[in-house]
Amino acid sequence: QRSPPPPAPTQGSPCGSASAKDSVEWEGRSLLKALVKKSALRGEQVHVLGCEVSEEEFREGFDSNINSRLVYHDLFRDPLSWSKPGKALPGGPLEALRALDKRTVSGPATIALDSLSWLLHHLPCPTLCQTLHALSRQDSCPGDTPPGEQVRVLGLLHEELHGPGPLGALSSLAQTEVTLSGMMGQASAQILCRRPRQRPTHQTQWFSILPDFSLELQAEPPLESQPRSDPHTPSVDPTTHLTFNLHLSKKEREAKDSLTLPFQFSSEKQQALLRPGLGQATSHIFYEPDAYDDLDQEDPDDDLDV
Repeated sequence: QRSPPPPAPTQGSPCGSASAKDSVEWEGRSLLKALVKKSALRGEQVHVLGCEVSEEEFREGFDSNINSRLVYHDLFRDPLSWSKPGKALPGGPLEALRALDKRTVSGPATIALDSLSWLLHHLPCPTLCQTLHALSRQDSCPGDTPPGEQVRVLGLLHEELHGPGPLGALSSLAQTEVTLSGMMGQASAQILCRRPRQRPTHQTQWFSILPDFSLELQAEPPLESQPRSDPHTPSVDPTTHLTFNLHLSKKEREAKDSLTLPFQFSSEKQQALLRPGLGQATSHIFYEPDAYDDLDQEDPDDDLDV
């Protein structure tokens, strides 16, 4: 059973950016490639800025029709253009990122960044955020960008590599955030959508990615992935093999109640201290005040000269 994908951006408004947050357990490059394939099948221009994997590895799994529509900008093989100094960009990765907007001709386009984590390790966070803001054309008014000129920016972010500061800055730029997780081998996406003048919406989508990077959405995880409780399994008492008792018997409780603790000041002990018996020696304390003793009870701290 298939469920509809997250709502598309409103027509006539600039198409902002979307970030996919993955982890060591749940990788997000397969999802990024699945979204790239959907954009290519819609007839959009697709520009891929590859930083972490080679072009051959990124194109692997796509058919010739999809690969012919991808424009791959390789920063993985020679990120600083050392092997070809004559073709080096003055700004390095920053100039390569800014050049993506100039290379998109008229028509809707998708720019895939693989990955934002690599760019964040090579560029200052404010510079990267400003460039992404301009790249997604979020500074234009809703009526300035026609539907045929929309630019969608897809970014892969390794969430475990960054602190809360950069994550929060990049999160404020994304109109759609997809956080990958899962259960029992089944992947799920926590989707946060932000729309102008609307409340953010949260959605949990279960999905699977086929070998050809087709995205198959699912309404709920398969039944075999959900943990089941066997009603015939006998319940185990956790207090069976303890080395101490959690409860007292009747005799143990009576012995506990009759025991007088040393710090308890009973009435018998008080009488024995106040009324010494015959033959017991008594003691007295003689005190002679000094010149510096403060005997003023109204101001006992007078000698402190506060």
